[in-house]
Amino acid sequence: MSGLVVENVSKEFPTRAEPLVVLRDVSFQLAPGENVAVIGPSGSGKSTLLNLIGALDWPTSGRVTVGSQTTSELDEPALAEFRNRRIGFVFQDHHLLPQCNVLENVLVPCIARGPVEPETIRRARELLDRVGLGNRLDHRPAELSGGQRQRTALARALVNRPTLLLADEPTGNLDRSTAGAVAELLIELQRQEGMMLVVVTHSRQLAGRMSRQLELDEGRLTEIEP
Repeated sequence: MSGLVVENVSKEFPTRAEPLVVLRDVSFQLAPGENVAVIGPSGSGKSTLLNLIGALDWPTSGRVTVGSQTTSELDEPALAEFRNRRIGFVFQDHHLLPQCNVLENVLVPCIARGPVEPETIRRARELLDRVGLGNRLDHRPAELSGGQRQRTALARALVNRPTLLLADEPTGNLDRSTAGAVAELLIELQRQEGMMLVVVTHSRQLAGRMSRQLELDEGRLTEIEP
């Protein structure tokens, strides 16, 4: 399969007593162009699972494969390149750089590879047009609303044309109306770009917009039948 494969993934953290088991033998697959929501109570391991999929952390056992690449087989330089080019991240907190304007923030993932090409700048401008911020390129984050900051973060996540987009509570800090608009935009762009999307959320409204829903409870993952 050329999509995402999470295979028998478990994760535990050491404590002074016995290890804290957060994920237990989690498996699922995602086809290219497909989207899925992962829901569950606080502390169920949703963000931990997203970090493992995004190669920000390592499973205690099992493996994660994106396309033909198993992330645990990469050394650190190759892993950094993999994350930069293949995976886009959107978090509950936008993590925009306050000293940079909107366009500069979107281009941040590109700077690590050296001088930014004119075509990349055109790509960033196009994305900002698509998220409704084409007239805010020179604004800094403090001059934007919460929804505008999150839309900037979404454009930043897409600028390198990732294979996989990971969103951790992307509407969690937004009011209901703004959250709905951002959710609609997130799915629209995912489908237009043809990437895979995994969303971790408490919002049943956002989860209901996804093609599939998975639920984590006490470290175990099950698919919710439509």
